[in-house]
Amino acid sequence: MATKIRKKDTLAYHQEGRPGKIEVVPTKPSNSQRDLSIAYSPGVADPCLEIKDDVENVYKYTAKGNLVGVISNGTAVLGLGDIGPEASKPVMEGKGVLFKIFADIDVFDIEIDQKDPEKFVETVKALAPTFGGINLEDIKAPDCFYIEERLKEELDIPVMHDDQHGTAIITAAALYNAAECVGKNLEDLKVVFNGAGASASSCAKLFISSGVKAENLLMADSKGIINTRRSDLNEEKKYFQRETEHDTLEQALVDADVFVGLSVGGILSPKMIRSMAKDPIVFALANPTPEINYHEAKKARKDIIMATGRSDNPNQVNNVLGFPFIFRGALDVRARKINEEMKLAAAQAIADLAKETVPEIVNLAYNESNLQFGPEYIIPKPFDPRLIVQVATAVAKAAMDSGVARKPITDWDAYRESLLSRLGRDDKFIRLAQEKASKNPQRVVLAEGDELKTLKAAQIVVDEGLARPILLGRRKKIEQLITENGLEDISHLPVIDPHEENERSEIYAKMLFEKRQRKGITLYEARKYMRDRNYYGVAMTQMGDADCFVSGTTRRYSEVIKPIFKILGTAPEVERIAGMYIMLTKKGPMFFADTTVIKEPGVEDVVQITRLLAQAIKRINLTPRIALLGYSNFGSNHGDKTADIMAKATDILHHENPELIVDGEIQANFALTPELLKENFPFSTLVDKKVNGFVFPNLAAGNIAYKMLQSFDAAEALGPLLLGANKSAHILQMGASVREIVNMITLASVDAQTR
Repeated sequence: MATKIRKKDTLAYHQEGRPGKIEVVPTKPSNSQRDLSIAYSPGVADPCLEIKDDVENVYKYTAKGNLVGVISNGTAVLGLGDIGPEASKPVMEGKGVLFKIFADIDVFDIEIDQKDPEKFVETVKALAPTFGGINLEDIKAPDCFYIEERLKEELDIPVMHDDQHGTAIITAAALYNAAECVGKNLEDLKVVFNGAGASASSCAKLFISSGVKAENLLMADSKGIINTRRSDLNEEKKYFQRETEHDTLEQALVDADVFVGLSVGGILSPKMIRSMAKDPIVFALANPTPEINYHEAKKARKDIIMATGRSDNPNQVNNVLGFPFIFRGALDVRARKINEEMKLAAAQAIADLAKETVPEIVNLAYNESNLQFGPEYIIPKPFDPRLIVQVATAVAKAAMDSGVARKPITDWDAYRESLLSRLGRDDKFIRLAQEKASKNPQRVVLAEGDELKTLKAAQIVVDEGLARPILLGRRKKIEQLITENGLEDISHLPVIDPHEENERSEIYAKMLFEKRQRKGITLYEARKYMRDRNYYGVAMTQMGDADCFVSGTTRRYSEVIKPIFKILGTAPEVERIAGMYIMLTKKGPMFFADTTVIKEPGVEDVVQITRLLAQAIKRINLTPRIALLGYSNFGSNHGDKTADIMAKATDILHHENPELIVDGEIQANFALTPELLKENFPFSTLVDKKVNGFVFPNLAAGNIAYKMLQSFDAAEALGPLLLGANKSAHILQMGASVREIVNMITLASVDAQTR
């Protein structure tokens, strides 16, 4: 399902807080006069003189080696056309975000007010000393061809116009695998392109470099097939002139093996597809509307292999599979250029990855039981974590083999490890959760349905297809808030007011009475409880009328958790519920427990918290590596109550759960610093392990730790999530933002799926 995005939401996203999407953050200490004297004057003179003596030292003493310029004049912004340099800046900032989150590459976006290709080239050449590579973006054809060629010839850093080559590389990877699936050789394929712009031109040339015969490739523009009878062609199109009797796309497609569309939606008919050869390969890449609808094409030909640019169809051709990792590999060997060998290596690496066993984390994210190479899976998914290693390594090797690398890699194992550790704050964690949630959206009952933030979150959740919200609250207020705030798109959601009499209330009250009749609750009191929306929402979850429950933005945690204790209770073989926060940090996701429920855990409590935490980490397909924290290390403070509890819990876990990677008691700095741990405590089971789970000695310590990290912007907190409840129920922080509510609904939906 395509994401529904509203103008007011996109404008708010770009405007609120610090305007735009990027900032510059120092990478060195700068909190003392000494630091500043080294960073600037007079200390900065030393690296300046080193670079003056040897210009290659610029890579040693500055950020140049990891800095890409995303440069445009805004003359061909996707879907918007020639909107000018200022208007293109949000797009260029967005490209910078993708570089950073997928490949840890820093970006300065440069918007140039210059349409003259010659002057544009001269401007970029003058800026080039700043950058380790240049990504040209959204420049109109044919200017983009000239600009890129000139810059590639005259600069000694990687230059790539991603609009051309990014799509070409991914499409070539798809072609390799599609041809293999149907048992056809590239040199035998009859290929027809519709669209003759920058992307189509680059795709066609890369197909020819890959083995497709030039004489077997026809291209059509808006006036028909580019044949030798045409006299209206620019130099770029003349390259694709062919001696053929065909004048129209329909004629050219008869008995064709491959169609590649980089044009406009709806131009390809079922009749045209039916005229193609056996096992046709159709890449309908116009966005957001493909040249032919995926399901319409599949209906026309059962033997078709199809790819589109859309995420809601199999085989999405998405540039993010390529450009971040291509530049990563090129920068890491300090390549002078991105050449044909490197592009072909990237395409082959992407194709090869689709043939490998798919990690369970990818299957989980896309709600697939067994993604495997075949007609419905010819290219990897965009969130596949292996892409950075596979593609960057292939590009780096190709740069070295083709003689354009200035800094060869000698230890490939170490290089692969460095790639895995490069990614910054683990935002992909929530993206993967959203992907999984959207594949099987669950019914999430929102107890604070008459709060504006909850309604805004519900709208996003509906737009993204993450869950199916049920709103609890005052019906009239909900309707009023929806009308006043333009939220009509969620006016169809079910609304329940527990204060209104309904037959479900009585059923829920009797259920609660049966559960608690020997614990002091009368039927009268149970009916009264069911007028409270938190009790009502939890009862809905217990009785199967909802899949999960979320509340807490306006009520104290202790109030919201009571109905969960009383109605849901604990899962089998679990004695106590615990709380967990997921902290998204620069070192990846960290899982903190118990941060919300058990104030002073005893030995058995710590053992259970650790087991529940391990289960939660495993559920999202990560290997739990858990530290039991304290203020001492491995018996250095015997006699202290909390230290002894953690030590005894560790002994039990080592004996009863030897498969778990867990150790303690241990100080946080040792758990988080592998070198420090290995040097001082080489016997620890956590040595050479990246710890991701942390069990705190008491609730106060856990609560303080996550709130301090959150306040310092050192981590984004997701949660708290309840561990050990019999069904999916989770409690928000008071005052949670819309984003936090959306994230909680997402995680609750995933939790309900896994149950």
